[in-house]
Amino acid sequence: MLFMLMYLYSMMMITFMLIIINMIIMKKKFLNYEKSSPYECGFDPISNNRLPFSLQFYLVSLIFLIFDIEISLLLPLMKCFKSMYFMNMTNILMLMTVILLLGLMIELKEGALKWFY
Repeated sequence: MLFMLMYLYSMMMITFMLIIINMIIMKKKFLNYEKSSPYECGFDPISNNRLPFSLQFYLVSLIFLIFDIEISLLLPLMKCFKSMYFMNMTNILMLMTVILLLGLMIELKEGALKWFY
């Protein structure tokens, strides 16, 4: 029991020492910000500008996720083929394929996969 208390006490002391060291270092960094920042003819080399991101990549990734989820719903059916009748199996596979193709046709019609303006 004494060993556990000593271990707990030492871990708490190490934690508090690290917190105090961090506070001291951060205080120095905030006080000397101008000394540590680069200066080049009044121009700040660090900018917060974002790079432009094409909306087409976002749409393609969303379409990929939707079709990937539909395919992942189709894969467990392969495990159940032995216990299904042939007509039921083909009906389910045809229905899933039609849903996938309808989704693709809608995306093509809406122009989500069109890269030229």
